[in-house]
Amino acid sequence: MARIFFNGQAMVGGPYHPSVADALIGPVTTAPGYRFFSIGDVCPGLHPDPAVDTAIEGELYDVDLAHLRDVILPGEPRELELGVIELADGSACLSMLLSRGELERGVHQEITEYGGWRAYLATLGRTA
Repeated sequence: MARIFFNGQAMVGGPYHPSVADALIGPVTTAPGYRFFSIGDVCPGLHPDPAVDTAIEGELYDVDLAHLRDVILPGEPRELELGVIELADGSACLSMLLSRGELERGVHQEITEYGGWRAYLATLGRTA
């Protein structure tokens, strides 16, 4: 089993939530130090940045490693990669981060100011 922070389409109400619903632990936030980006308004990506004092909302799940390998990761866009983040309680877990080089491309809209995917989607008139 692996603890993973989801902050986009796999959260409750999102289209990919049914594949992980039974693994939900509950809502959490990251520790401060993360920027947040929209990948074409389809999914979000975190980017660690110790120069910022922002935390991002999401949900913590405890997923089977085979499910992570066979179902979750193959569905992630190339702009994201699996990494380790810190949660507000100081513990570590997996999460999808902007892939190396993606920030430098400058093509993803920064949405850090919204603090989470749901708040950002609300500005687009969407819930998922």
